[in-house]
Amino acid sequence: MEEVAADSTAAAPPGRRARFWKLLGPGLITGASDDDPSGIATYSQVGAQYGFATTWLMLFSYPLMAAIQEISARIGRVTGHGIAGNIRQHYSKGLLRLIVGLLLLANVINLGADLGAMGDTLALIVGGPSRLYVVGFAVACAWFEIFSRYDRYVAILKWTTLSLLAYVATVLVVGVPWGEVAYRTLVPTLAWDKDYVVGVVAVLGTTISPYLFFWQSSEEAEDERVTPGAESLLDAPGQAPAELRRMRLDTYIGMGYSNLISLFIIITTAATLHVHGVTDIASSAQAAEALRPIAGPFAFAVFAAGIIGTGLLAVPVLAGSAAYAVGEALEWPTGLGRRPLEAKAFYATIAAATLIGIGINFVPLDPIKALFWSAVINGVIAVPLMVVMMLMTARPAVMGRFTLPLPLLLMGWLATAVMAATVFAMIWTWLF
Repeated sequence: MEEVAADSTAAAPPGRRARFWKLLGPGLITGASDDDPSGIATYSQVGAQYGFATTWLMLFSYPLMAAIQEISARIGRVTGHGIAGNIRQHYSKGLLRLIVGLLLLANVINLGADLGAMGDTLALIVGGPSRLYVVGFAVACAWFEIFSRYDRYVAILKWTTLSLLAYVATVLVVGVPWGEVAYRTLVPTLAWDKDYVVGVVAVLGTTISPYLFFWQSSEEAEDERVTPGAESLLDAPGQAPAELRRMRLDTYIGMGYSNLISLFIIITTAATLHVHGVTDIASSAQAAEALRPIAGPFAFAVFAAGIIGTGLLAVPVLAGSAAYAVGEALEWPTGLGRRPLEAKAFYATIAAATLIGIGINFVPLDPIKALFWSAVINGVIAVPLMVVMMLMTARPAVMGRFTLPLPLLLMGWLATAVMAATVFAMIWTWLF
């Protein structure tokens, strides 16, 4: 009997781990997709240029990012519709068209830049034509997103989030002055210097991004639609306590994972490239290549593999969030839980966004300028969108009894104010 009991006890932890893993979903995937190849380029740039002086931003932005993403998730789970669907029902069509149009433009540019970074990185690892790899990655991402069964596809995305652990491995093999890192992370470095302000704006604009709002909100609504017995919380308030706890756990873990990986990327490039005077980094692939002579082939290989892995996650999220936004705005049948013939226009939008992303890599377009304008567009969208989200989630006509609790309401408005200040700072850097 004692031996059987011991075996049962030993078997319990895997069961708990499996249940914990099952609780994670839209929040984990959303957070991990934020560390896309374009984001890696931004974090590598500030790490190489400013050393550890920007590590505090990842601690500062975490509660803001987590709050606005929880608000996005609540919109989807409470109402059963994504953000675009709720704007269509409760606000003007002009506002909806402007936000969705700009989101689509920014997502396609970002998607193309991510595919380009993945192709360049694979070419660094194995040689060969990077543009051919761009096409291969794009076709693979679109194929799985369109033709995979929903539960299987979500599982693929969840397991792909583990590719970000490459940056944990990378930071462990380079020499890091952890005392200085801790100090710089806890004590902000503030400087009213144009270049430094640009770096701060870039990090905050990369960390808090509109496509993440749309994706997580729509995925919460999608999960409710395909899960047997699940209903929107407006229709089934009895499900609220468990669902809100699950959503909060998923979101705060997902955003914490995202910011921790971003922090490790900054630390890695600060401890290697910055220390050796390599401060001009234009892309994630260039950051990986610059690591090779400084940190060694292993650090290069792991860093590069992480770029490809997170790109395989981010490209479908960018295409999918655009398709959800367009589909809900135009009242199409939408959702990755539907078969292709049940949501033709929705899946056609995914395919078209991916195809245009491929095309961006075959035209004489400066990828750095493209990413710059993508960041500008995201900034332009983010502030009015966040204001609308905050007003929406305070309205009983939209959220019923599930309007935001005061702490989350205050944190959401603080995140909105910070993003508004970020956009103001971005404009200031242009004018002065």
